[in-house]
Amino acid sequence: MTLHLARRVLQIESEAIKSLSERLNDNFGQAVKFLLSVSGRVVVTGMGKSGIVCRKIASTLNSTGTPSQYLNPAEAVHGDMGMIAMEDVVIAISNSGRTREVLQLIDPIKRLSIPLIAIVGDMDSVLASEADVVIDASVAEEACPIGLAPTASTTAALALGDALAMAVLEQKGFTESDFRVLHPRGQLGFKLVRVEDIMHAGSEIPKVKTSAILQDVLSEISDKKLGMTTVLNHSEQLQGVITDGDLRRQLQQTNEPYSIEAHRYMTPNPITIRSNEAAATALAIMEQSKITSLVVLGKDLSVIGVIHIHDLWRLGKYF
Repeated sequence: MTLHLARRVLQIESEAIKSLSERLNDNFGQAVKFLLSVSGRVVVTGMGKSGIVCRKIASTLNSTGTPSQYLNPAEAVHGDMGMIAMEDVVIAISNSGRTREVLQLIDPIKRLSIPLIAIVGDMDSVLASEADVVIDASVAEEACPIGLAPTASTTAALALGDALAMAVLEQKGFTESDFRVLHPRGQLGFKLVRVEDIMHAGSEIPKVKTSAILQDVLSEISDKKLGMTTVLNHSEQLQGVITDGDLRRQLQQTNEPYSIEAHRYMTPNPITIRSNEAAATALAIMEQSKITSLVVLGKDLSVIGVIHIHDLWRLGKYF
């Protein structure tokens, strides 16, 4: 019985969203134009369960580059109307389109001469008739077994909010880099960090020539403190790497190690990565290959950086 009810709820809500998709019209496009042209904020308002949906829509808009805020309509008429300015756009959500607290905002919004976008379940309601743009969010039935708790209707409103936010994102040309700026922490932030953001570059790169003797190699590894050095030919192209472990093995295996040139005991064809790869990808490569550093290559095998696993672990502490 429980599984049957759960499947019924999911079916009703999925059909409600599918129906929305089929009913979208030019009104949706006009709503997107209002949101794109706003020079202030998008104010999203609604009561009860709709209010919770409004908070999520405002949050999604904020995280995708459109400044937004939630306004409780009951508190708005008791002083919080100051949150709405002449440069703003208002999105009002009400399944019935007759929510008293929301309707009380209509006159103050009109006095400010700002666009009012309504997301309603009744296209013949007062809110629908007063709005500048109306988006039909009606559903055939609620998923609640007794037909009272807002379920399919709130899902429909939430899905429309997501659709608006994504349409605005695309029209603005909002990029992954923009998203990263707004999500500097958390798992999303970590996924968006690139190798180039944390690699050691310029004078921090450990490097020796293929002809370098062991004393030079030791000095470079010690100075740069990454536990390794790259080995380059005379054209500055990567030929291999030498790690602390390579040095120890060389000292153990050779009676006179100091005169042997770097190319004789380096690890050729090391695993490398490009600077535009995700830091998370670098971490996965190092953990899978059981290595502690990756050389970052530019064009023509030129070395433009080195990333160490400790850099990634330190980065992970902030996410």
